[in-house]
Amino acid sequence: SKTKNMDFKVGGSRFYAMVGPEGEEHLAIQQFTAIQPKSNFKYSNAFADENATPNLPGSEWNLNFRAENGITTVTISIYNDSLERMEQMLEMGFKEGFTMTLNELDHLLLATKKS
Repeated sequence: SKTKNMDFKVGGSRFYAMVGPEGEEHLAIQQFTAIQPKSNFKYSNAFADENATPNLPGSEWNLNFRAENGITTVTISIYNDSLERMEQMLEMGFKEGFTMTLNELDHLLLATKKS
């Protein structure tokens, strides 16, 4: 993804583009609803227009971080308002795109650990 602007605070947002394999951009916005430093943050996520206006409905994300013995476990829960919404996301390649994102995070963490 490519971040266009971000204000990481409760009430803030991240406006970004998901970039497809052919370079196509799909705009989206995350609106932060809760932040507990080093343990959790939550946001609403929806596709958006070029003015960062959300196209509803979106999904609710809840990210939890737990550190134990020098290892941090991240648990991500995603809530959609309907089965149809979830199926639409899967048809648009969400599973493949999210898997790519997590793989990139793994590579980044390994590179950070080595340096």
